[in-house]
Amino acid sequence: MALKLGDTAPNFVAETTHGEIDFHKYIDGSWAILFSHPNDFTPVCTTELGAVSKFLPEFEKRGVKVLALSCNDVESHKAWIKDIESYTPNAPVTYPIISDPKRELAVKFGMLDPDEIDSAGIPLTARAVYIFGPDKKLKLSILYPATTGRNFNEVLRVIDSLQLTATHSVATPVNWNVGDRCMVVPSLSNEAATEKFPKGFETIEVPSGKQYIRLTPQPNL
Repeated sequence: MALKLGDTAPNFVAETTHGEIDFHKYIDGSWAILFSHPNDFTPVCTTELGAVSKFLPEFEKRGVKVLALSCNDVESHKAWIKDIESYTPNAPVTYPIISDPKRELAVKFGMLDPDEIDSAGIPLTARAVYIFGPDKKLKLSILYPATTGRNFNEVLRVIDSLQLTATHSVATPVNWNVGDRCMVVPSLSNEAATEKFPKGFETIEVPSGKQYIRLTPQPNL
């Protein structure tokens, strides 16, 4: 069964390139991102792990711990890292890569791609992105097929939105980026919004006459 938003992350203990980790202890009150890969020494995966290495300072700035998973053993991961670092220079892979050769974690987290089969007839792990909050609950999931690489600029944008909306009574509209105006959540009355947002808010007139689109400057800037 795939994880649903709001589900608590299943705990696991696994071998990684950084030794054995306990997932819940690894999160330890932080935000965390777990992203999976079909296989070591595959082209798209190599580009992705290199990109995550380049983005690592941005994840750290946001207090997000990073974990990768691929369905091979630790020794294979360590050999693969040399290729990753060669393809993406000046971006060392300093985050753990989980070993999951039996696809036990891929099954537990609902990461399998039924359309991509290995030589043994077993489904490969999809390109899953799971973002967990400090409460260990799933805040966002994105599932890509094995053939399509991810956009980690979008992953960072999503984290910015999740962290903002977790602590302020706003939502983020389409294509929102840090610094753009946010939307006052519908559950907040105009009176409460006036008190909560000292910079004010703008109500957008629409044909229905319903005053549900209310824009306010990003409250934590």
